Amino acid sequence: MKVFHCDHCGNLAFFENVECVQCGHVLAYLPDMAVVASLDEAADGTFTTPLPRAEGRVYRLCENYARRVCNWSVPAADPKTLCASCRLTRVIPDQSVTGHPQAWFALENAKRRLVYTLHALRLPTRSKDEDAERGLAFEFLADAPDQRVLTGHDGGVIVVNVAEADDAERERRRVGMREPYRTLLGHFRHESGHYYWDELVKDRPPLASFREVFGDERQDYAAALRRNYEDGPAADWQDRHVSSYASVHPWEDWAETWAHYLHMVDVLEVAADCGLSIRPRRAVDPRLNVAPDPVALVSPFDRLIAGWHPLTYVLNNLNRGMGLADGYPFVLSAPAVAKLRFVHETIAAGRGP
Repeated sequence: MKVFHCDHCGNLAFFENVECVQCGHVLAYLPDMAVVASLDEAADGTFTTPLPRAEGRVYRLCENYARRVCNWSVPAADPKTLCASCRLTRVIPDQSVTGHPQAWFALENAKRRLVYTLHALRLPTRSKDEDAERGLAFEFLADAPDQRVLTGHDGGVIVVNVAEADDAERERRRVGMREPYRTLLGHFRHESGHYYWDELVKDRPPLASFREVFGDERQDYAAALRRNYEDGPAADWQDRHVSSYASVHPWEDWAETWAHYLHMVDVLEVAADCGLSIRPRRAVDPRLNVAPDPVALVSPFDRLIAGWHPLTYVLNNLNRGMGLADGYPFVLSAPAVAKLRFVHETIAAGRGP
C-alpha cells in the first residue's frame, strides 16, 4: 500500500479517506491510476482531478460512496454504477440487523485492500458477471439459528462470515483456536489463495513443481481436516510451514503461504513508499534498505525476503514497546521461504499485461 497526498494542497491522504482534512476536497481512489486523488466536481456530477497524468480522464463515484461504504471511483464512460471492487460482492449483510452496516463497511475495507494488491500484481479479478465459470465473487453471510456460516472458497465464490468483522468475536475465535494471528484482511488474503490456485496452478504447467514443493493435493482433503481437528497440527510444522494450519493439506499450505506473501508485499510497499531504512548502531543488528516498488515485482525475491526480516524485527519491537502482541508472530524456516519463492515466481509467470 502506497502513501497518498491531496493533489490540491499536498496534505497526507490515506487509502480509506473520502475528504481531505486540510482543504476539504473530495478524495477517491482511482483504480485505473492506482492512486487516491482529490477531485473537482463538474456541473453534471462527474469529477476530474488536477493530477497531471490523469488529464482528460473523467470519473463518477461508486454507487456505494454515498452509503459511506466505499471511496472508489468509476470511469465516467463505464456503464456500471459500482466500482471494480464493489462489483465483486454479490451478497451483503442484512442492513436491517444491528451491527451489520458497520460489518459491511469493515468487510469492504478489507476487500478493497486485497483488490488493490491483486491489481498491483496484475492478477485477474474478473467478476462472476463477466465470467460465470472462472470469475470471482464475494458473499458476506451471517450465522442463522440452524446454520453456521463457514468462511471459505468454492468455485470462485469466497464466503466470509459477518462475525469476523466484529473485533471482539474474531479475537475470541483466535484465542479459542490457538491462532497467533487472525485478521479480517488475513481471511480475504487466505481465501483468495484458494481462488488463485485454481487460476494459476490447477491443470497448468506449475502443477508438477507445486507437488514437489507443497506435496500432492490429491490426498483426501476431508480426512486431512479431520486429522487436524482431532489430533492437532503436525508436531514439526514449524520446520516446513508458515503456520500450523498450513500443515493440514497442500491446498491450505498454498493458501497460507499465498496470504503470507501478500502480507509481505503490502507491508514492504508501505516501507518503501515512506522511505524507511534501518541503520543500527551495532553490526550484528539487521539493516534495511527496502527496494523500490516491491509490489510491482521489480525486485528479485531474494531482495524481498532480505528486507522482510529487519522490517519485522523492528515491527515486533515497536509493538512490545506499546505493550502489544507481536505484529508478526511467525518464524520462517528455509522450506517455508522456498514456498514463498514458489508463490512469487508463479505470480510473475501468470500475471497479465
